[in-house]
Amino acid sequence: MDFRPRIHGKFVGLRGFPALYKNAVRWSHMITPKAQRKYSALIFWEKHGWNAALDYAKVSRRTLFLWKSQLRKGNGKPEALNEKSKAPRKRRIRQWPEELKAAIRQIRSDHPNLGKAKIRKILEKSRLNQLPSVSTIGRLIKDLGGLRIYPQKVLHSGKVKQCGRKKILRKPKNFQTTHPGHLVALDTIERFINGCRRYIITFEDIHSRFAFAWSTTSHASKAAQEFFDLCRIVFPVPIDNVLTDNGSEFKKHFSQALEKLYLRHYHTYPKTPKMNSHCERLNRTIQEEFVDFNVHELLEPAKFNRKLMNWLIWYNTERPHYGLNLQTPLEFLLTWFSKQQECNYGWTDTFFFIMKKILLK
Repeated sequence: MDFRPRIHGKFVGLRGFPALYKNAVRWSHMITPKAQRKYSALIFWEKHGWNAALDYAKVSRRTLFLWKSQLRKGNGKPEALNEKSKAPRKRRIRQWPEELKAAIRQIRSDHPNLGKAKIRKILEKSRLNQLPSVSTIGRLIKDLGGLRIYPQKVLHSGKVKQCGRKKILRKPKNFQTTHPGHLVALDTIERFINGCRRYIITFEDIHSRFAFAWSTTSHASKAAQEFFDLCRIVFPVPIDNVLTDNGSEFKKHFSQALEKLYLRHYHTYPKTPKMNSHCERLNRTIQEEFVDFNVHELLEPAKFNRKLMNWLIWYNTERPHYGLNLQTPLEFLLTWFSKQQECNYGWTDTFFFIMKKILLK
């Protein structure tokens, strides 16, 4: 394989570099570590004899001759010593009646992508004489080509295109916040009051535990977007990343607003509330300490929100938090701001003044 047309760099034109580059690529990508050990054992055999090579490689004399034969057939190239596939040339073929295969194919056609265990349960109601195990049904599905069906859509040009599942950005496993605003989390509390649904959207900064909430009658993404605009006004630190669950209120308008602000939007895995544990704990605190005692006010969201704002001011300025060593979120933020290096124009003091004005008035 010739790599010369692909070499671009400051070493182009240097005599001997293409050959060195080809050898480096070959030894690093085309020759396995096991083949390299075999090759070194054969070189040791050539220099010191096969008695010493047996002690060096810790294999039998027959194995050494086998490696030497493989190297000779490969024209002396170390790649010839790579392990070959050990799969049998002739494999057994599963011999199940065509009636069973047709039944599996029909079930997957009527109910797309149904699991093998459920297919086994449905087949028990049929009149088939012999039924395979769940694992065997899975293997039969694979033998039949997978029987995987995807939804399709027709483009404006008339072409039929496979409609796959949209990829969602998940929060990295070892993600840890380093400063306020590094990651904020949002969630929704749903309550039924006299047959009416009311929603409380919550916001929390993971690093400082600064919290905000707002009740609404709508569960639409537009309401979540307007709530996030309020959070950006109240929270005095720029936001870098946002974490939510996969609820519909955090789609469309909310997602579009984050894209315009160039904010990274992380999603939790389905049915995994522990990925958003801080905000879930905030939801419990708000319900146990405020909502349960003012639940009747939820019928009038404006009145409820006025009381909620007073409670949130107390929550952020006076209520101690175990996660902050019994500091309040405001005290933690003030301590963090005091540790920042002040710029020439007093940026830190300006932010400190805005935050104090918003939270203490």
